[in-house]
Amino acid sequence: MSSLLGISEAASIGWHAMIILADSGDELRSTAEIAERLQVSGAHLSKVLQRLTRAGLVEAVRGPRGGFSLGKPARDMTVLEIYEAIEGPLQKRTCLLREPICNGKCCILGDLFRRIDELKDTLGGLTLEEATAKSLH
Repeated sequence: MSSLLGISEAASIGWHAMIILADSGDELRSTAEIAERLQVSGAHLSKVLQRLTRAGLVEAVRGPRGGFSLGKPARDMTVLEIYEAIEGPLQKRTCLLREPICNGKCCILGDLFRRIDELKDTLGGLTLEEATAKSLH
């Protein structure tokens, strides 16, 4: 069986790093600075930032005065986009088993899968700008 909904440490680091970048405006933030603020490994943060950069959500500037900034405005990206840039698509599921045995009619998990779809909709409707405002106030 696979994980139903796993929010990994990498996804959590990604969300928090993006809030720091969104709150920084045009100012660049270094990996070391973000890692210290989040109290996480710089190496782990670097891998997360690489994924976010590949997805176009983060822009990297090299050099001694380099660092990271948002790749597009916080109002134009969702919390779901950030998650999926790190973890891959949040798949719609109807069963944890490879071959469903109950056809979804009498699932022991009840309406849990519907709730996961609602979570995906919620994350897809929440912009980074909104998440940043909620987390900082």
